[in-house]
Amino acid sequence: MLRVINVVGARPNFMKIAPVIDEMRRRSDRIEPLLVHTGQHYDESMSDAFFADLQIPRPDINLEVGSGTHSEQIARVMLAFEQVLLAHPADWVVVVGDVNSTMAAAIVAARMLVPVAHVEAGLRSRDRTMPEEINRLVTDALANLLLTPSRDANENLIREGIEPGKIRFVGNVMIDTLFRSLDRARGSKILERLKLEPGQFCAMTLHRPSNVDDKATLSGILNALESIGARLPIVFPVHPRTRERLQQFELSERVRKQTSLVLTEPLGYLDFLKLYSNSRLVLTDSGGIQEETTALGIPCLTLRENTERPITVTEGTNRVVGNNPENIKREALAALDRGAASPRMPELWDGNAAVRIVDAIEEFSRR
Repeated sequence: MLRVINVVGARPNFMKIAPVIDEMRRRSDRIEPLLVHTGQHYDESMSDAFFADLQIPRPDINLEVGSGTHSEQIARVMLAFEQVLLAHPADWVVVVGDVNSTMAAAIVAARMLVPVAHVEAGLRSRDRTMPEEINRLVTDALANLLLTPSRDANENLIREGIEPGKIRFVGNVMIDTLFRSLDRARGSKILERLKLEPGQFCAMTLHRPSNVDDKATLSGILNALESIGARLPIVFPVHPRTRERLQQFELSERVRKQTSLVLTEPLGYLDFLKLYSNSRLVLTDSGGIQEETTALGIPCLTLRENTERPITVTEGTNRVVGNNPENIKREALAALDRGAASPRMPELWDGNAAVRIVDAIEEFSRR
């Protein structure tokens, strides 16, 4: 019996680990999965409904490390996760994505000689000013099994000197969660609550420090939204960090006066899936949404200078436009004029990545 400790630190990690946990539970005669939430991000929306939406149980262990600087957070996760591994000897530690908890758990497991599997390995933005890029590089350097979502991720790892035998191309596990959630998301009443018609609005997420921590940058993005909003309303679930900055920079009143902006609290997974899957255009600085809009054929503008998911640009519906307001406005209006997109579905984005992930863990365990 393999004991596998699965580590998550933030809400998007749960979306990636949910189908993996589900597949491990199907093999309960061979695998004993344990789910550890580091508590890196406290999220009030992670209620009972959140876990019901993703069809996974609550974490077995919550380390409750809380917020702090990057270094404080990483140190707290390492101290707490070491105790978990001492109390629950494991055959594997599975980490997902690129948050601080991902790297911290990988470091602890590697020092304690527990094999590490990294789901979503090999993604690179080549921008080391992003904390996530450092987390990716360190985690991949330590991992024993690197589970990649796309061929370009394999190429990145091989260029960095990772032994090819450690790499498995398994496809994108976020698409597993997306596909298995679509039917249930259709039951959401979010469009009725917000009085929206399918295809007659834009959806937006905005939370990265590069976009919201500088008043001039955030104000410029709001300028672009005014022009886009003249064509279609923009539904904007406001991230707590963004809400704080709007208040700090005295921009809250300006936002409230932009009648084309439909402001909401952060939405649950199924409500948000129903929202953006019915939108005409998505504006985001998130990573996962770039992939999900590609899978659904929805035009997406990424308000960043780079992306660690270039396949969403080369094969999908995504365009990286940065945060210059003129670029955002020009590209958004052009996307609205072009209408629906027709992407090629990237290889192995078929809803079965979790099966291949668990197959790979079992295969490597037999070696």
